[in-house]
Amino acid sequence: MNFFEKLENGIIFRENGETVRITAWGADSLRTESVFLGDIPEDNAALLPAEKTDVVVTIGEWDAVLVNGKITAELKVQEWGHALQITYKNEKGDVLLREVSNGGALQKRARYFRYIGGNNFYLKASFEGAEEKIYGMGQYQQEVMDLKGCNLELAHRNSQASVPFYISTRGYGFLWNNAAIGNVHFGSNTTEWEAQNTKKLDYFITAGDTPAAIEQNYMNAVGKAPMMPEYGLGFWQCKLRYFNQQQVIDIAEEYHKRGIPVDVLVIDYYHWLRCGDWRFDEEYFPEPEKMVARLKELGIETMVSVWPQVDARSENYPEMKQQGLLVRSNQGVDVQMLFHGNNSFMDATNPRTRKYVWDKIKKNYYDMGIKTFWLDEAEPEYGTYDFEQYRYHEGEVTEVGNIYPREYSRMFYEGQKEAGQDDIVNLVRCAWVGSQRYGALVWSGDIFSSYEDFRKQICAGLHMGLAGIPWWTTDIGGFHAGDIRKPEFKELLIRWFQFGTFCPVMRIHGCRGPQEQIVDKKGEVREWTGAPNEVWSYGEENEKIMTRLIGVRTMMKDYIRDVMKNASENGDPVMRTVFYEFPADKNTYDLTDQFMFGSDILVCPVVQPGAVKRSVYLPEGASWTNAHDGKVYEGGQTVEMDAPIETFPVFLRDGKQEYLIGQI
Repeated sequence: MNFFEKLENGIIFRENGETVRITAWGADSLRTESVFLGDIPEDNAALLPAEKTDVVVTIGEWDAVLVNGKITAELKVQEWGHALQITYKNEKGDVLLREVSNGGALQKRARYFRYIGGNNFYLKASFEGAEEKIYGMGQYQQEVMDLKGCNLELAHRNSQASVPFYISTRGYGFLWNNAAIGNVHFGSNTTEWEAQNTKKLDYFITAGDTPAAIEQNYMNAVGKAPMMPEYGLGFWQCKLRYFNQQQVIDIAEEYHKRGIPVDVLVIDYYHWLRCGDWRFDEEYFPEPEKMVARLKELGIETMVSVWPQVDARSENYPEMKQQGLLVRSNQGVDVQMLFHGNNSFMDATNPRTRKYVWDKIKKNYYDMGIKTFWLDEAEPEYGTYDFEQYRYHEGEVTEVGNIYPREYSRMFYEGQKEAGQDDIVNLVRCAWVGSQRYGALVWSGDIFSSYEDFRKQICAGLHMGLAGIPWWTTDIGGFHAGDIRKPEFKELLIRWFQFGTFCPVMRIHGCRGPQEQIVDKKGEVREWTGAPNEVWSYGEENEKIMTRLIGVRTMMKDYIRDVMKNASENGDPVMRTVFYEFPADKNTYDLTDQFMFGSDILVCPVVQPGAVKRSVYLPEGASWTNAHDGKVYEGGQTVEMDAPIETFPVFLRDGKQEYLIGQI
């Protein structure tokens, strides 16, 4: 019997209706695909075309071996049932990852396909459990660093972004190259990946000696972020919501008067009349060109919120419905979100939709000088996350749903590129593999103003960086339930502001209380506006602290620019786990509340209410200079640091970035 066939750059296995193909996919990396009946389709959810590498393939009667640099795939046909088991090893022969065996009489399947209709299947891929720690996978709202033992939904929700790539301490990275809704279970006995609706199994695995080497192989395979624009390096001012033109101008002028630098000022949602109009409401923004021009005079970029919802009353709804540019419900009424009306979502997976919507955006925003956009609701946020109810141009949501936020970012990025813009960054509430290529700056969604949620964001940002999304941020202070009159919220805001100073982008936002209701001239109740959220809104002492931190951010621009360049050219995260820089120090692998900002700055936010001290672990392999007072500590120890409200622990690696000493 001939189970195996050699390819130019890989190998194929065939047995009883299943076809498995393993292909070299860039340096030290392999792509594995499988189908049950039929030929392997040449579609690709996330991987870019790969340069060919020198591979070595050896074929026997019952086994085969494929070697691509530092990674080896060993294929063995088991005698009972002729099931194929694949083992991945590094160049030393150590096992990185192994499929489960069929178990003899148990007749288990490492690649299990269950027919559901058409050419589609439910799929489960199973691997043996191993002693390892796992990091990445995108943004999940949990205070957990090591994901071993976690069950994760492979789907997007408001504040959840599934980006299915992880790094293992065993020395490999793994991408589930499948956009289907599903789950992954990182169990102690097995790791199991599930897709609800798919045509094939498809994953990418890469080997490396360090987390950085693994990350860079992955980013070469899926693409890197462009260079962050200059206005992305400083401070961004935002709140829910500046609801009229004069308010925007007044806030910008007040910051200028106080000498506090602002790089971007954000105009939030419902500056329009109906979702899907994609233009300013003339009642509240009668001369938006003059507003944008005034902010430009003050050195401030204007950002506007964009929603993918289309209200049934929108001026664009009839044409978009007739042209098939909206997400369709498989049954029932096409109302996918109830919010100030009955809304459907524009279908970002449809190229005709992307052109139609961008043309509206260009005419009504871009041509008046607005060059950066806030792409809200990007999951998209269905009224109920019953994914089987919805269909995109690209297919059933259960099969392809996770690409939506990437295609949403793509719509704007390609439109801006076509218009001649090079420095592109757009704020977006969700992402998938490849979103980084389209200038996507992800923020962590509508989280609560609590210390619990604050701590979760640190973990989320670190996992997002490892999953390949280097541009990431949060609403400083949280989004929901922050009351500007309460001392406990002011304390939380300051601690969050300190953290935000060292996020990839520094942006304050939130739905602050108490709120004010808005009623237009026709008597229609509009979306309300929150309490003031500018740095002077929280008292003189807090203004001093925040203003000083904005100054620190401004002072760091040269350093931040270099870190962003590194992310763009090499694929390294901006906000990094400590073990990314110090992989030999095993004490760094479980740190949930401290991180590296670039390679030289160790950031240790205060994340407990009322705390004025905190413990800090200083990684072995460097000396550490306290940015507050200049005192030097040797690495490999835990130190107890004072942290009164006006400051927090920040350390400089081997004395670098010494200009920060005394500033924090």
